[in-house]
Amino acid sequence: MTLCAVALAADLRGASRLLVDAATGVTDLVESMHGTIAGLAGIVPGSSNQRTRGITRFVYRCVGGGIRLVGAGIERTLVPVSAWHQAGHGAQQRPARHAAALGVLNGVLGDHLAATGNPLAISMGLRRDGMRLELGRAALRRAVPAASPRILVQAHGLCMHPGHWERAGRDEVAAAGARLGYTCLQLHYNTGLHIAANGRSLAALLENLLAQWPVEVRELAIVGHSMGGLVARSAHHYGAAAGHAWPERLRKLVFLGAPHHGSPLERAGNGLDMLLGLSPYSRPFTRLGRVRSHGITDLRFGILLEQDWAARDRYAPMRKDPRTPLPLPERVECYTAAALRGENEGALSARLVGDGLVPLASALGEHEDARFALDFPPGHRWVGTGLSHFDLVSSPRLLAQLARWLGN
Repeated sequence: MTLCAVALAADLRGASRLLVDAATGVTDLVESMHGTIAGLAGIVPGSSNQRTRGITRFVYRCVGGGIRLVGAGIERTLVPVSAWHQAGHGAQQRPARHAAALGVLNGVLGDHLAATGNPLAISMGLRRDGMRLELGRAALRRAVPAASPRILVQAHGLCMHPGHWERAGRDEVAAAGARLGYTCLQLHYNTGLHIAANGRSLAALLENLLAQWPVEVRELAIVGHSMGGLVARSAHHYGAAAGHAWPERLRKLVFLGAPHHGSPLERAGNGLDMLLGLSPYSRPFTRLGRVRSHGITDLRFGILLEQDWAARDRYAPMRKDPRTPLPLPERVECYTAAALRGENEGALSARLVGDGLVPLASALGEHEDARFALDFPPGHRWVGTGLSHFDLVSSPRLLAQLARWLGN
């Protein structure tokens, strides 16, 4: 069996499991809607928004059971092949479109995929030249024969993947880093998990990387695009708290369009949840809004620490910012780049729209509450006009500024 067929079998297994989850979820939603309407109409005694009863409930249970039975049959057919793949026999570089689709799927449903053990869930790792690195000293010597004592890690954003750094087949950020003597590695992670969970995992990954790197690491730099910048901040916090060695090697931290104080798109999603909950007829559909992953709901405020969400309903409306203030790391040169779709940085509308996804103030770390404001020196801030959120990985103007920051 070819490696492509093995990889496809693993993907089909994950997709079939996800389709079963989706179908049973829709069945539950329809039953809830049925029970709500029946209760409000007085057909079913008691309160609204409840399960159906009697023969109706039996029918819904049969539908759900049949869907799960079909899914189990598919699972039994594909599990031997996908197990062979997971043992390492099917490791390969997948097509760009496949990686892009998988990145989006993990961004939206990654917490569910991880919680259910779905093979489509992305496990955190580092890549170079499109291939996943094995973090053993001998394996790293083979994969990176000219390893530099200076490492640059690139962390992608929500719903993205390492290939997102490339434009026309070329990773300009990695090329800029290589010219400055860095060995550049790309982080790949499940963006649907909590930012804090990814921060902890990244902290452990970097500690292992430095311990296994073929030469002694003198300098570590991280460039984080969008959510990737928040994961890097969280990782530094957890790495320092754990007494890791790598935070002492971290010299530079560059944020590209990072929503330090959240994004209005997630706040709009939370507002839609509230509107759907106002009517008993639409209330069952709030389940659809609650499909949003942990990673997405973290972006309402830019939550980086476990303690800030552990005791809260992440879908509940929050008038006050729930975060514990987390300043920029000390003894690390921190830089932030923001984009404006318009040409006038001073225009209020332009600042609110920002790069189309992240408002200007959020990307620059500005906040009306001094506890949350991030202290970037004037020379460590850059605003590119006429650019979108995704232009921040390839704009020649940004790349020139990035080279100056990394080369200092």
